[in-house]
Amino acid sequence: MVSQLDITRREAIDAYHVIGEAPAPDLQGIVRLAATVCGVDTAVINIIDDRSQHQIAAVGIEPAVCSREDSMCAAVIARPGRVVVPDARLDERFAQNPFVTGEIAHVRFYASSPLITPSGVAIGTLCVFDEAVGDLDESKREALDLLAHQIVDLLELRRIGRALSASNDQLSRFAGQISHDLRNPLTALTGFLELAIDSPDMANAPDAARVLARAESAAERMDDMISDILAYARAGGARPQQARVDLAAVMSAVTDDLDAQITASGADIRSDVDIEPVGDPTLLRAVLQNVVANALKFTAVADRAPEVHVDAHAVPGGWRITVDDNGPGVPEADRERVFRLMERGNSDADGLGIGLSTCRRAVEAHGGRIGIDESPSGGTRVWILLPDPAAAGLDD
Repeated sequence: MVSQLDITRREAIDAYHVIGEAPAPDLQGIVRLAATVCGVDTAVINIIDDRSQHQIAAVGIEPAVCSREDSMCAAVIARPGRVVVPDARLDERFAQNPFVTGEIAHVRFYASSPLITPSGVAIGTLCVFDEAVGDLDESKREALDLLAHQIVDLLELRRIGRALSASNDQLSRFAGQISHDLRNPLTALTGFLELAIDSPDMANAPDAARVLARAESAAERMDDMISDILAYARAGGARPQQARVDLAAVMSAVTDDLDAQITASGADIRSDVDIEPVGDPTLLRAVLQNVVANALKFTAVADRAPEVHVDAHAVPGGWRITVDDNGPGVPEADRERVFRLMERGNSDADGLGIGLSTCRRAVEAHGGRIGIDESPSGGTRVWILLPDPAAAGLDD
């Protein structure tokens, strides 16, 4: 009967996707190092499930599979810890084992260190052995333990990499669906705007015609942003493009898109952003639009006419952008929390709490940082540091 421990071990092993795969070069490198450090010819990484021992990397022998009953390492995995046996013939755990008696091999010296996952599950061992009696001094024993830890670290990195890849695939599908859902009403809106602009009545309403033209331009920019952000999501958060960004032009587009909020709140927006940082224009615009929109929204919720000042200037190794408002501010204890997904700084304001989390992801994709301080007026200052790839030696 399979025990709960065996089920847990099998689940942990399955997460690493190592059984049935060709020996990985990095794992092969570790077993070679283990053999060299311990002064033996043979070293093996054994993964042990409820039925078998799987040698996923080996030096000195060809990797193979044997039954759990025949495994020397299975005899010690129930109580995981370092094991060093100078002569296996004299140890009751191994004296009748076919690897010792000659039925499979003639092992004399045996040593192993367990492979223990971060959740505490022993899934196998790093094992060294020889046909001659031997021993390990303390430094070699510690080295064996260290190499066993390195194996688990490698397996964990691969597992996390696969999980991230799967997450990015889901993100791509989600972005594709959202893009489709957003484009449907946007296409309808653009169509109605075109009909209105082409109406003969517009000849007698120049102010309305100008407003409609601005609305059509905003719809076109929104369509471009949807396309660009979808492409970014489908790339799994790949490195943003590096181009000179006219930040003044970006801010002009941002204020155009936020015109309704600015007008409704009576906001005063000032900007001093006459610089051209290197980055992804679409992502940087999305970041600035999110941050400025937040400044308008949270200040208005506090029943104040928003005063927003956007400043940007060069600093050693890059550029610094700040967005100051005169709103209620963010308490120091909450300044990191609001960057988490689905967290909001003010429960009275609209929104799902996605914006700042997305901003951080975009800024960090540039190799930059984003944070919150208090503004000179006592409100919120959002600061963004963007590195200069040329200064960091990263330009292509």
